[in-house]
Amino acid sequence: MDRNPSPPLLTREEEEDEKVAGGDCIGDTVYSKHWLFGVLSELLQISNPENAKSSSDDEEEQMELDEKMENEICRVWDMSMDEDVALFLQEFNAPDIFMGVLAKSKCPRLREICVGILGNMACFQEICVSISSDKNLGQVLLHCLYDSDPPTLLETNRLLLTCLSQTEVASVWVERIREYPAIYDSICFIMSSSTNVDLLVKVGEVVDKLFDLDEKLMLEWIKNGAAEPVDQPQQDSEEQPAFRIVPSVLEAAKQVRSENLEGLEVYMHILQLLTTVDDGIQAIIQCPIAGKDTWNLLFDLVCHEFCQPDDPPIILQEQKTVLASVFSVMSTIYASQTEQEYLKLEKVDLLIDSLIRVLQNMEHCRKKAENMTESNTDETKSDLVEDDFHLKILKDISCEFLSNIFQTLTKETVSQALKEGHLSKQKCLCVFQNLLPLYSPVVEDFLKILHDVDKTLADDLGKSQV
Repeated sequence: MDRNPSPPLLTREEEEDEKVAGGDCIGDTVYSKHWLFGVLSELLQISNPENAKSSSDDEEEQMELDEKMENEICRVWDMSMDEDVALFLQEFNAPDIFMGVLAKSKCPRLREICVGILGNMACFQEICVSISSDKNLGQVLLHCLYDSDPPTLLETNRLLLTCLSQTEVASVWVERIREYPAIYDSICFIMSSSTNVDLLVKVGEVVDKLFDLDEKLMLEWIKNGAAEPVDQPQQDSEEQPAFRIVPSVLEAAKQVRSENLEGLEVYMHILQLLTTVDDGIQAIIQCPIAGKDTWNLLFDLVCHEFCQPDDPPIILQEQKTVLASVFSVMSTIYASQTEQEYLKLEKVDLLIDSLIRVLQNMEHCRKKAENMTESNTDETKSDLVEDDFHLKILKDISCEFLSNIFQTLTKETVSQALKEGHLSKQKCLCVFQNLLPLYSPVVEDFLKILHDVDKTLADDLGKSQV
């Protein structure tokens, strides 16, 4: 019978070599402990104060990373995504070595990689708790937020977001950040001036998480720089201008707008969180420039970018969360500061048209989901329920905003909206269907205005509500 030949018997020396090789593996991986020890030992030399270089030539050399060393440490970075390797690094006190490197090295690439490895390790809860409990390491990592190197900043914010997402240690990091007011300036500087979209998205996620976790910190950041007069000229002062959270968030949102929908969604949610407290609302509307910039950006997104007439209705599923944040902020501004120049009613018809289109697309999505429900698995049904939940939030916010707008309508604006097709019988029926019965007084007042503009249409709509 034909079969593969048996492997030759191993000699005693080969058996010993195989045992050694097997013992050299980290956990269930094929990674070598001996090799990893070697790399960490080299890093240890870098972090050793006795080996610190002081001459200017040596300092220039320290800015560059040897190619062989870079390749090896990058392999460790890749390996650290494996839990066995991460635990082994933790057991070998690698975080202390990385802390030493971050404290001593001026090489941007090496600093980036060390923070990146710690970020991978922090993805595992046990290690995240250990890293977070080390106060000295925490200080060194937060100091990295002052770095000028974008890749290092990106990895630092990734690590910070990972830790903030762990409920056991999130409060530890919030308190540490509160202890270092300069972090606020560093974060605002990045949002205000960086063109690195990946970095801006990650910084936005960190700020969003911080504000969501701790309202007190959010209030502190809102008030930072608020004491400075709005129109104070900066050119005659040698001091750095005070950063304000709202203009910084807006600048970052404009930068990520065209390249990253998820990033834009993050920054719109930050604005929404700011409007959950009175100080946040005032930070937007009390400064005419900030209020106008906020309104104009959101108006442009709603009327010229999201949920456009030629978009398929299903696109609402992709845009529902960002639209909910945008409408929420706009509704708050509209209800709080209707006398501002930028809130004049000449463009309100475009806003009404956009809100109605969102509600119409929402109805399309609802009917489609109902048709799919019976034929789907339990897992798919769960996804549909979640989609329905987010659509309901969007609907509630849209209806509140629409009611705020309808309360300010005049005969002139209604007439203009009818003339340009932004209002029609079908669109009015859509509005009534969504606003009733919660906003009955608003609908009744609108019908009174409409009666003076188009009596026939008002009577037809009135009969349809009977």
